Amino acid sequence: MILDCGGRLLDLNQPGVMGILNITPDSFSDGGDFFCLDTALAQARDMVAAGAAIIDIGGESTRPGAATVAADEEIRRVVPVIEAIHAECKVPVSIDTSKAVVMRAAVKAGAGMINDVRALQDQDALATAAELGVPVCLMHMQGQPRTMQQTPQYEDVVAEVKAFLLQRVAACEQAGIDRQRLLLDPGFGFGKGLNHNLRLLQGLGEIVATELPVVTGVSRKSMIGQVLGHEVDQRLYGSLALAALAIWQGSLIIRAHDVAATIDVVKMIDAVRKVV
Repeated sequence: MILDCGGRLLDLNQPGVMGILNITPDSFSDGGDFFCLDTALAQARDMVAAGAAIIDIGGESTRPGAATVAADEEIRRVVPVIEAIHAECKVPVSIDTSKAVVMRAAVKAGAGMINDVRALQDQDALATAAELGVPVCLMHMQGQPRTMQQTPQYEDVVAEVKAFLLQRVAACEQAGIDRQRLLLDPGFGFGKGLNHNLRLLQGLGEIVATELPVVTGVSRKSMIGQVLGHEVDQRLYGSLALAALAIWQGSLIIRAHDVAATIDVVKMIDAVRKVV
């Protein structure tokens, strides 16, 4: 399967890595690191050189307790970076946003995918995504970023996440978004406690069974810190272990900060999976 991301192709016939590039002062892992254009572009170059299949750009932190960013500020942060990367790098760029106006500005600047933690539930997001015609990644989140980790509750986290994602797929199809343009992200760490996250990873194959491409974002997340007792900058090995488990179960895109190391893991696990 090959996705047309605004004229840039994303090959999903083998798993790949989505490089994370946060243009924010307050993201949980790299907040402030790439807040100016030069450092952001340099990081994008490095990720592409390491083999990233797509670069995911976000201008608003969605970490627990994060403050809301106005749409015009979000656009001011991301559009120059998208334009620069699109002009210089040949891989697709995705925009990590829930706001319709930001989606529109980002796609005009060269973004070829929408990556929405709210699964196109915000005002005008669904209609805007349908109009823009680029692929969309739908993510599950229980609650909102400011409060999502306070009291997350599930009877069966895998079944509930799968049901939500399929409901959003149906809503997208009804709005005129072709199923072939959709990807699913179960939303590790978004309104989920440690056991929820572990059970969701254990049952990731049930999301993969929807036969839509699955994006897995576990890089440096708090679940790793809770199990291993490591701070954010010490979570590489835990991130790679979770990435390996996700690829083994059929996830096609791993969203990662540490692109080169993650690509090595993805290639090795995929090679083992493909042995006949």
